[in-house]
Amino acid sequence: MLLYIGEDDLALAAGMKFTLEREEYEVETFGTCGALREAMGRRKPDLLLLDWNLPDGDGLELCRRIKEQEDIPALMITARDLEIDQVMCLEGGADDYIAKPFSLSVLKARIRALLRRSGGQSRSGEEGAVLRSGNLWLDIKRMRAFRGEEELDLSPTQLRLLQYFLENKNQVLLKEQILERVWDKDGMFVEENTLSVNVGRLRKKIGDDDPDCGRIKTIHGMGYLWEET
Repeated sequence: MLLYIGEDDLALAAGMKFTLEREEYEVETFGTCGALREAMGRRKPDLLLLDWNLPDGDGLELCRRIKEQEDIPALMITARDLEIDQVMCLEGGADDYIAKPFSLSVLKARIRALLRRSGGQSRSGEEGAVLRSGNLWLDIKRMRAFRGEEELDLSPTQLRLLQYFLENKNQVLLKEQILERVWDKDGMFVEENTLSVNVGRLRKKIGDDDPDCGRIKTIHGMGYLWEET
């Protein structure tokens, strides 16, 4: 997934780039509206992160113009934190808003949420968005999972479960969070035992003892964690 960051604070831009690349995003940074507009002509990103105040223009106005032409999710980043500023961002075309200073963990969560809402599909020329953990990978667009070149025989529920784990690698996911994400969209009431059964089956199918894939770790009394080695 390709992310464009429009931010003239070089230290902040570098920190964001480093953090997001560790999450396996492809990231390009730009210090001006002009540089970002030029890059848009060469290659379209999957998500925009724009500072409101850039040296050569208004980041929110740039966001509005881009959104008129391209359906690309956009997150405004700014030091303005008044309610009216939030309203202006959202009414100006931005899909979300985060005020400085912010936690990088919160930023990552906002990005994941925006990409999920946009369908998680790549606009950068790839066949589809892919989540990886070692030699295990999930094609989100086609909802097919592979270990190396071997396709795994996973049910739709197991595929959604795997997707949620890979979107949140090395983070503890509470049982309630998983049930809400994986099953509540179907309007179903599901007991925790159903979750544990599906986790067990997913472990067997992906080869939970394969160190090259990562593994599902049980966090007793809380939930599960996808541990990427």
